[in-house]
Amino acid sequence: MAFEHDFLISYAHIDNEPLIAGEQGWISELHRLLEIRVGQVRGQKPKIWRDQKLQGNDIFADTILERLPRIAALVSILSPRYVQSEWCNRELKEFYRIAERSGGARIGDKARIFKVVKTPVNRERLPEEVQPMLGYDFFVYDDAGRPRELSQDYGKERTFLTKLDDLAFDIAQLLDVIDNDAVSLAPAAAPKGTLFLAETSFELREEREAIKRDLVRNGYEILPDRALPLVGPELDAMVREQLARSKVSIHLVGLNYGIVPEGSKVSIVERQQALATEATRQAGLSSIIWLRPGLEIDDERQRTFVHTLKTSADVHANAELLEVPIEELKAFIYRKLTPPATVVVKAAAAPVEQEHPRLYILCDQQDVAATQPLEDHLFSEGFEVVLPFFDDDETQARLEHEENLRSSDVIVLYYGAGDELWLRRKLRELQKSAALGRERPLLARGIYVGGPATPQKERFRTHEAMLIHEPAGGFDPAVLAPLLGAIAKAREPAS
Repeated sequence: MAFEHDFLISYAHIDNEPLIAGEQGWISELHRLLEIRVGQVRGQKPKIWRDQKLQGNDIFADTILERLPRIAALVSILSPRYVQSEWCNRELKEFYRIAERSGGARIGDKARIFKVVKTPVNRERLPEEVQPMLGYDFFVYDDAGRPRELSQDYGKERTFLTKLDDLAFDIAQLLDVIDNDAVSLAPAAAPKGTLFLAETSFELREEREAIKRDLVRNGYEILPDRALPLVGPELDAMVREQLARSKVSIHLVGLNYGIVPEGSKVSIVERQQALATEATRQAGLSSIIWLRPGLEIDDERQRTFVHTLKTSADVHANAELLEVPIEELKAFIYRKLTPPATVVVKAAAAPVEQEHPRLYILCDQQDVAATQPLEDHLFSEGFEVVLPFFDDDETQARLEHEENLRSSDVIVLYYGAGDELWLRRKLRELQKSAALGRERPLLARGIYVGGPATPQKERFRTHEAMLIHEPAGGFDPAVLAPLLGAIAKAREPAS
């Protein structure tokens, strides 16, 4: 059976009344823009049906009921009036019932009902058919926590245009998989992978939506695929189930603590991350945690949470913690999802006489000047010495750092102005350098403990690298003898 219309816009007529006489109503303008944008995405003008005759009397017309089976999708514009309207509720429920009998309310991973929230409504008041859906929120919260409907000054409202584009793209995707000549529908292509993109506090919703949009358009399935419950035990059960389906979880952490579910002592943001840490121990899930750079947090709960993220060994066992610009986070996610091909680390080959091993002194930017004597001596010993690249372009700096981890023969961590947390992060990066495509083992790894002297440095010990303590009087080449000896031994040809 062919569909007569691509989608129906279902709405309460009061929501289309313009606030300023002579202007076009909110629904009418959304209709116009969807017609343009869906047409641009698909290359053909969509067939949209919107009832413009009823004037809010909620009479359900038999002609509309008869037409619903010939509509491919439903766009419901939710608002307080919509959920009170017998007409709107019946229209939604009838479409859902008919869809279930004619190919299903979902086609693969795509729903045939699009939940557009114009004005926020408590979840429990929404029709049950759309309660689990994430939907498209066409409102934002201001600093006082009041919802502000996205402006009808569309040309200047970037947030509105982003939401519109998401909605139009998803409608176009659904229409592309529907065979308009028959009810039989082609199966959706298998996703490249399934990721858990944790829900965030309100100030990071735009960043989360941008990442989600990009991943979906590149073929990944994104969870959660429905709204998270606001009751603690129900939240835990759903997040555990969704994490079990995922290979990577991504957590964005910002200034605000977020909503605390009923029956819980921690926010949804913190609880998702804790459950991901639990899953990494049990199922091999890996996590990416992003902290917005330069946070100055007032909320004591959020300060405690962020401190835990930075210092907990459990968190860092299977998680990458990044404090970088959001664009660099996106690049890192794709490198995580498509790592270099696995290589077999080869035994060190016999050295060539004129070869200069590459030695990477990994230091904090504050220590660049302090590393000069160490750098000069190692260069005089025949090493090609490189330091980190420090630049305003954070993405380029990180790429250069990863290349140094991948290609260097010796790595020396300079433990100076950086604290022990910095040092342990860099040790974890060192452990994971094989995943960057390293083809041969390191000849040696060391930690040079420079000034200033602190009790933490005196107590620090590790089996992961050779410790080299700078004498109280300053740099002395003699302290490098054990490291240079280990390198020389590692370069000897196998007997």
